[in-house]
Amino acid sequence: MLRELYKEITPYNDGYLNVSDLHTVYFEESGNPEGKPVIFLHGGPGGGIEPVYRQYFDPTKWRIIIFDQRGCGKSTPHAELKENTTWDLVSDIEKLRKHLNISTWAVFGGSWGSTLSLSYAIAHPDRCESLTLRGIFLLRESEIRWFYQEGASHIFPDAWENYIKVIPEDERHDMVEAYYKRLTSSDENIRIPAAKAWAMWEAATSKLYQDQRYLHHFGDSKVAEAFSRIECHYFINKGFFESDGWILTQIDKIRHIPAVIIQGRYDVVCPATTAWALHRQWPEAELHIIPDSGHSMTEPGIRSKLIEITDRFSL
Repeated sequence: MLRELYKEITPYNDGYLNVSDLHTVYFEESGNPEGKPVIFLHGGPGGGIEPVYRQYFDPTKWRIIIFDQRGCGKSTPHAELKENTTWDLVSDIEKLRKHLNISTWAVFGGSWGSTLSLSYAIAHPDRCESLTLRGIFLLRESEIRWFYQEGASHIFPDAWENYIKVIPEDERHDMVEAYYKRLTSSDENIRIPAAKAWAMWEAATSKLYQDQRYLHHFGDSKVAEAFSRIECHYFINKGFFESDGWILTQIDKIRHIPAVIIQGRYDVVCPATTAWALHRQWPEAELHIIPDSGHSMTEPGIRSKLIEITDRFSL
């Protein structure tokens, strides 16, 4: 039987944490103040937090911490690319942990959140009690090329047409570079249409069965700008990693941490081959391939398995 989300809850604490002279991040705490701490790392990068994220955890057992990463959601400055790297975010997670007086916590992340979860765990393995990873993304060149240059385009040719139409034909040989040029333009009339087209491409491919409400969310200019600018910034900079596939070379540092990988079989955004590569490198991490799901954590099979695992790790 498929597991349903826990009831809607509101935060018992929220606030802003100055993490640099430039950046301030917004955070929330929900659930049981005396429960087991878990840090939820959202996707994108640049996706921001959503109230539904709290509902994947038993609120009587978990102290649920979520935050808007640099430049998105309620964090400021909005859509800022300066001082915005993977390692800045890893540092922010540690600053938040110390600010909340937490010794160790469970780490939960999907899509880009899985990249950031793994990066944080590699840097601070002694702070991680468990890892729940969904829709694995390792930010390798092959993964970027699959989704933004050629690959997913063969499965969603209709959505792809809308993605490429804002880019002139003579620039389409490198779509990430062409988008970056527009997303960093000072002209709003160039920047915003590009931001919406980039965001809508991801939204249109994220579920096995599309939800039109999800598409409308990315039609919002402010949401799309942060999401698209920050994503493209990270991707053109290769995730700020030392080498392509760097995470896979670091698994020995986290091999001892209890971990579960949850992957949709028909995930077009982050194909199952990446989760498989991670599992082959890290066989101790339990792998579940959900047969009737795409990328989104809200799809029934993925939702149910995530809740099953958070219940297990709450004990």
